[in-house]
Amino acid sequence: MAEPPKIAKVEVNRDVCIGAASCVAITSAVFELDAEGKAVVKDISAADSKTLLAAAESCPTKAISLYDSAGKKVYP
Repeated sequence: MAEPPKIAKVEVNRDVCIGAASCVAITSAVFELDAEGKAVVKDISAADSKTLLAAAESCPTKAISLYDSAGKKVYP
């Protein structure tokens, strides 16, 4: 599998997030659930692009969007 592009920005759509926490299970260094049970980004530098992509792909509602350094959406 090809290495994903370098991820520069991660966004969580709170209106879509259901708090499944699959992203947290993959990398709790990057994601956590807040008081509302929604995912929030703590530190995207705590994981490599491959791990960030795996976390985003694990989201059942596709609430996590990934962007490269040029601002181009990489996922979904």
